[in-house]
Amino acid sequence: MPRDNILLEVKDLKKYFPVHKGILRRVAAHVKAVDGIDMYISERETLGLVGESGCGKTTVGRAILRLIEPTSGQILFRSKSLAGPGEGYREVSINSASRKLLKSLRRDMQIIFQDPYSSLSPRMTVGAFVGEPLLVHGVARGSEAEDRVRDVFSAVGMKPEHMQRYPHEFSGGQRQRIAIARSLVLGPQLIVADEPVSALDVSIQAQVLNLLEDLQQELGLTYLFIAHDLSVVKHISSRVAVMYLGKIVEMTKTGELFSNPKHPYTEALMSAVPIPNPDHKLGRIILKGDVPSPVDPPSGCYFHPRCRYAEGMCTTEVPAYRGLDAEHFVACHFADSLNIQPVLTPRSVMQITTSKSK
Repeated sequence: MPRDNILLEVKDLKKYFPVHKGILRRVAAHVKAVDGIDMYISERETLGLVGESGCGKTTVGRAILRLIEPTSGQILFRSKSLAGPGEGYREVSINSASRKLLKSLRRDMQIIFQDPYSSLSPRMTVGAFVGEPLLVHGVARGSEAEDRVRDVFSAVGMKPEHMQRYPHEFSGGQRQRIAIARSLVLGPQLIVADEPVSALDVSIQAQVLNLLEDLQQELGLTYLFIAHDLSVVKHISSRVAVMYLGKIVEMTKTGELFSNPKHPYTEALMSAVPIPNPDHKLGRIILKGDVPSPVDPPSGCYFHPRCRYAEGMCTTEVPAYRGLDAEHFVACHFADSLNIQPVLTPRSVMQITTSKSK
């Protein structure tokens, strides 16, 4: 991938949370929420980040935006708004940016939180809530700010009269549209969507997903789309990264991942996707044991205690995160030799619903 097309690049990102014990609150251990990941996102693409609950997906998104401080690693962002005359972009190291520079970067990077019920302030009208970033960054005030808020409300399918109402007057789907409007009001390049549809009904999920796709086409947005539903990820993502216990174990184009998975964990995830066909025989792969603790992860490959293909070297040697080709990366000792069959399924309920609602 030409470097000019890469918007965000993450190198060996780690985030460890200390575990305190005793009266003196000494650090006894660390929760390795994110344990050294590498990835990139190109302009105007959607990278889906998937994995079971607790694998570190949300921590990755928040560390990239520095809503939480990374423990180590490098996060490079190519900002257009900070570029000088004649420059296409300015490359900025997010994890070493000063508070002043980071505030300026907030205009280019926004987040959509998972829960539309807790991410909106109940004490503000939704118009004031969406317009607040304009005041904080000194972008617009008065009637100009009101016009911009009205424009983003229209862009997300809300009416201008909704601007004077409070969050409790809206449904879950409408609240998520309002949250999306707030993320758009500054005209960002990158949006981290942290499970933006998981709290919504399936029919409303389809509407919000279609809205995100339309906005991407109209505004040239780039998404990091965090989710645990593979049906949703398959619908919206151009590439997918699969996380397990703080590490990315596989990353490739969406079509390649679903047709040619190379990691045993990816195979198990796909087998859990429900099939809307009563005659279909489930080929569910039940993983043995529990998810290991990120405080004390297993030696060697983190997945080996639950992997049905594990051999002796898996217990002692950490698998390299390597490229099988220019676009397919995997962390498995036997990725070249395993005969992992894709879960070939009919179109999922989500895909059928989204196609009908367009």
